[in-house]
Amino acid sequence: MATIRFLDQGIEVEVPLGTSVLEAAQKSHAPEGSACGGVCACSTCHVYVEKGAELLSEASEKEEDILDKAFDVRMSSRLGCQARVQKEGLVELRISKESLDAFYNEHPDLPRP
Repeated sequence: MATIRFLDQGIEVEVPLGTSVLEAAQKSHAPEGSACGGVCACSTCHVYVEKGAELLSEASEKEEDILDKAFDVRMSSRLGCQARVQKEGLVELRISKESLDAFYNEHPDLPRP
C-alpha cells in the first residue's frame, strides 16, 4: 500500500500499488478535475508532486505532450490520470489551480472553499 496526501485539502488516502493519483483523488473525494475521464486527453487532472515522485510511474511522451498545453507547468507537474503508484511510501502533492477550477466546473453543486 501507498499513501497519497493532498496537502492543501488535508486529505490522505491509502491505495494499492497501481492506483493512479486521479483514482486516489476520486476515492478520497479530493477536488481533482477529470474533464476527459482520465484518458490523457486534457490537462484538468494536473498536479504538483512535492514528495515521493520516485514512487510514481515515469511520465510518458503522451503525458508530456498534454502537459505542454497545461497552465503553470513546473518541474514537479504530472497528470493525475497517468501518474500511478509503483512503490510503497508517501506521495505528497498539490492540485493545480487549473485542476481545481475544472473540478468545480464539473461539480457546480459543490461549494467551493
